[in-house]
Amino acid sequence: MIHHLIFFTIIFLFSHSVQPTTFRIVNRCRRTVWPGLLSGANSAQLPTTGFSLTPGKSVTIQIPRSWSGRVWGRTFCAHHTSTNFSCLTGDCGSLKLECSGNGAAPPATLAEFTLNGDQGLDFYDVSLVDGYNLPMLVLPRGGTSGGCSATGCLIELNGACPRVLRVGVEEVRGIVACKSACEAFGDPRFCCSEAYSTPDTCGPSVYSEFFKHACPRAYSYAYDDKTSTYTCAGANYDIVFCPPPYTSTKLLGARKDGAPLPLVNKSTMYVASHHPNAAALSGCRITQSAAGWPHSSGAT
Repeated sequence: MIHHLIFFTIIFLFSHSVQPTTFRIVNRCRRTVWPGLLSGANSAQLPTTGFSLTPGKSVTIQIPRSWSGRVWGRTFCAHHTSTNFSCLTGDCGSLKLECSGNGAAPPATLAEFTLNGDQGLDFYDVSLVDGYNLPMLVLPRGGTSGGCSATGCLIELNGACPRVLRVGVEEVRGIVACKSACEAFGDPRFCCSEAYSTPDTCGPSVYSEFFKHACPRAYSYAYDDKTSTYTCAGANYDIVFCPPPYTSTKLLGARKDGAPLPLVNKSTMYVASHHPNAAALSGCRITQSAAGWPHSSGAT
């Protein structure tokens, strides 16, 4: 009897430990988004690495429990020929819908995960280190420990992007993405490389502060760890493109997740109803100074 009890206990613990994590990827944008998924160097490639997601739809994916990798959204994608698929932002260069082991070309907003890491915790963040193309929210569901705070960049930043960082495309008559300073200038001070490759020598810049001010919980430069990496154990995750900030802040206010920084800086909400991916926002409009640097005006 004791041996049977031990056997079934082992089976239960083993089955519980290998339960996959669920990613529910949701498109709240007004246009189709083409999510891409890339596994890390020590993780197996997922069965799906890219797909189309129309407005208002969601897709649920089972993720191995010890997976690491990233998720992002591609925008303005098209099949130019039967074998030539490409996107204006977040393109993975595979020439097809599936990214097949390729990552996102910057600029792109990234959700990054390491599941079942140290002490069984999931580590996750939303990164603007490679620039920005879409608002994104990562929301843990059902976590048992580790804080389980939501994170992301809920604000439409393309219209507010400093001129020197803007990616504009004639075909869509607008700004489709916002570069990082590293990509725009290639300066080691902005890239945290060469002589600036340590936390002591590479700090935030005026450009990374633009992203951090609007999206306090998102990574804004390479060593922005303390306020940008979050943990949770035993959770599933909602990954939402273009989440309406007012809805999300109301929801998160009820959660009282205890994170030191707010998810949204309400004073920087950008009213951009003309932008095809913008959610209906309220608040303060960010305008450009003569030098191309953003400042806020209107209600706060």
